[in-house]
Amino acid sequence: MQFWQSSFLCEGDQLFDVAKHCESVGFHGFLLPDHLVHPEKQDSKYLYSADHKPPQFREDTLWPDVWTLIGMLAAVTKKLHFCPNIYILPLRHPIEVAKVTGSLGYFTGGRVHLGTGAGWMKEEFDMMGVDFHTRGKRYDECIEVIRKLQTGKFVEHHGQFFNFPRVLMAPAPPAPVPILIGGTSEPALKRAARLGDGYVSPGQTIDDEIATLKKLDKLRREYGTHGKPFYSLVAIRTEGKPVTPADIRRLEDAGASGYTIYPFPFTIGPGTTLAQKCAEMDRVAEELISKV
Repeated sequence: MQFWQSSFLCEGDQLFDVAKHCESVGFHGFLLPDHLVHPEKQDSKYLYSADHKPPQFREDTLWPDVWTLIGMLAAVTKKLHFCPNIYILPLRHPIEVAKVTGSLGYFTGGRVHLGTGAGWMKEEFDMMGVDFHTRGKRYDECIEVIRKLQTGKFVEHHGQFFNFPRVLMAPAPPAPVPILIGGTSEPALKRAARLGDGYVSPGQTIDDEIATLKKLDKLRREYGTHGKPFYSLVAIRTEGKPVTPADIRRLEDAGASGYTIYPFPFTIGPGTTLAQKCAEMDRVAEELISKV
């Protein structure tokens, strides 16, 4: 099992030291949150909380541009992998996404993953002039465009949303950047099974997570994609109970590839010192990473 550290709610002046310490104690990857803006008035409902409000969505929450930050963090690390959690892909133009992720993949030696989601906040789509109600079809086509452009060959595309003649995008990454699909809704899981290089969980109980992994396996068999590599990045909502090596082994046996730790929103909370953050990462390394 590979372990990933979420950077959500980490203070900006600690972020680089946290990433370096994360790498030094054995984490495989570092996850970064994505939103364009924080609307003052928001009517959209968040899908993964009981009150339909996003957790810790405050005025002082940082939402840095993930690709700028990944480039900077990659420069001060050697092995750590990076992935947005979650990048709202249909909100963006896929040619620009293919360019920035392909360039990062090239210069980091393949340490970049593209964790994506359909998006839930209509206000962001309205601001960008993108139709919120067609985001599913746009999402699918974005994936197709990115995959074409990252082959390092001349390609063309003529679709519903995007159209271009034969072009070549360089540099191409060592291999197309893996595109992971986030979410547990029926459309999200079907998209992951049909088009994704993997799946990213928003966090569930361990039993629900295992059930989702089994469903993904079944869907991939139905779509004929079961033989392709597939990276499942999971997370457990523990309700205050510590995660054990036995929990991690259960997830791994069910097909999980990676496990995400969310210390700053949940375990130790925001507003902690760098020393407290490093101590929490040391604890995870000793109690989990070293034992599975």
